[in-house]
Amino acid sequence: MHLHGELRKVRSERYEHLVYDWDRDLMMGDLCDRGAQLRPHIVWFGESVPMIGPATDLAETADIFLVIGTSLQVYPAASLMVYAPSLIPIFYIDPRPQLNHEMKLRRNLEVIEAPATTGMQKLVDILHKL
Repeated sequence: MHLHGELRKVRSERYEHLVYDWDRDLMMGDLCDRGAQLRPHIVWFGESVPMIGPATDLAETADIFLVIGTSLQVYPAASLMVYAPSLIPIFYIDPRPQLNHEMKLRRNLEVIEAPATTGMQKLVDILHKL
């Protein structure tokens, strides 16, 4: 799920449901089919996160929860772990992990202090042992 949008897509500033695949620079004057300016299909700081509801629903049904490459300091995304079932394994991969309050309360958390590229391989090795 693309919680914060997708850089290779654009959307209308006026008609948010009009989303297009995009493979070139976005310029002023690039318009949607209804004539409104296009903008990157991402969530800027201060904007609401439209996919937070579906992300929460997904977290509530997870069998495993992965946190990869984030400081966990920006909400509401940083709170998604709270919605994960309490007994599932949680893995946090980051070269400089910062444990927020919710993470410190989790006993089933394993921190992999590494960049995503090597941390994911470590995670695969761990999962093969389960």
